[in-house]
Amino acid sequence: MKTLDQEARALFDAAVARADPAAALRQALQAAPLPPLETGGQSYILALGKAAVPMMQEMLVHCPEPRQALVVTNPENQHPVPGARVLAGAHPVPDHTSAEAGAAVLDFLSRTTAKDRVFVLVSGGGSALMVAPAPGLTLADKATVSTALLSSGLEINEMNLVRQQLSQLKGGGLLRHAAPAPVQAYILSDVIGDDLRAIASGPTVSALGTPAEARALLQQAGVWQDLSAAVRSHLEQPHTPQNLPLPEAQNQLIGSNRHSLAAILELASAHGWQAELVSDHLVGDVAEAAEDILQAAKSAPSDRPVALIFGGETTVRLQGTGLGGRNQELALRLAQRGATELSGDWLFLSGGTDGRDGPTDAAGGIVTPHTWETITKAGKDGAALLANNDSYAALKAAEALLITGATGTNVADVQLFLRRPG
Repeated sequence: MKTLDQEARALFDAAVARADPAAALRQALQAAPLPPLETGGQSYILALGKAAVPMMQEMLVHCPEPRQALVVTNPENQHPVPGARVLAGAHPVPDHTSAEAGAAVLDFLSRTTAKDRVFVLVSGGGSALMVAPAPGLTLADKATVSTALLSSGLEINEMNLVRQQLSQLKGGGLLRHAAPAPVQAYILSDVIGDDLRAIASGPTVSALGTPAEARALLQQAGVWQDLSAAVRSHLEQPHTPQNLPLPEAQNQLIGSNRHSLAAILELASAHGWQAELVSDHLVGDVAEAAEDILQAAKSAPSDRPVALIFGGETTVRLQGTGLGGRNQELALRLAQRGATELSGDWLFLSGGTDGRDGPTDAAGGIVTPHTWETITKAGKDGAALLANNDSYAALKAAEALLITGATGTNVADVQLFLRRPG
């Protein structure tokens, strides 16, 4: 019989495998093969996001020549692709490499004609990896906004609504720069609910909102005054390019968090667990999410092996100076509460399917009834570390970090609660 740790890791691996970007794209292209190019035309292939490399590799097998290809991904997933130029931007806060990637994308798209076709391969992370500030804004302005958003407590869709209003490429801006060439996009969703406008901030779809709505969100979150005068001035303008009509595009969703949760459910059931998909919309504040998971665990049967499955993307309001991410903090909160409130032989895993949780080398955390005590025995104050948003240090002390390395995909986060009768 597998240990709970072995079982949890196998189920997490199944979630990641179901989100394999090359396989998902291959299935879509086999179902609807690409038509021949118009005489005199070229294929322009642009892959954006954490899964950009495998998606580009697969697209080059199917896409007609002549063609040009550009990849923008994160450093951990940057690998040479024969036939394509590969760039890396920064994540989660954009830097000069992100700006260089954005400029390269604008230059790439500027060459297209009406005879050409543009194929865009979109996966999570594109918001930070590729930045092209709106006229009048600088990279420093964008970086300040990104930092403010990450500590604001806003949900991912709200963050992306703001980002779109400050960009030449997000919120459908890519379509304007690709015109007059038609655009076809294949999208791997890292956004809960699969709103295409929010994935990588929607480069090939309409914007999520307006400048006024972006301004209201920032004021509501209490970060409006933290932004530069240029950003505030831009968002106070009544009309921006994002409000103009967009060229048409074909957008196809090829993978998502829901697909990965289904893979966990299928494998857990096959392994004899009484498996239940409790929620595919675990969002909002990480403390509230921890409470929801605890209540579900308390309500689950205790006389049989139980697997409770969750998916989503929570948010953390930064109040300290520690190191960690939403999955690590969620796991640490379960370790703290579960040590006294949960019975039986249990384990909780929370992990990002991209293999990276916040600015750390961990994908998340795996905790048990003994994790909190182990943190204390290691000479650490778990409560103080949690209050300082230092979940990484706490989990590392207990050897409870989930470390997978970059997975090459990204469909948000998955959570597992496993319990055997004890």
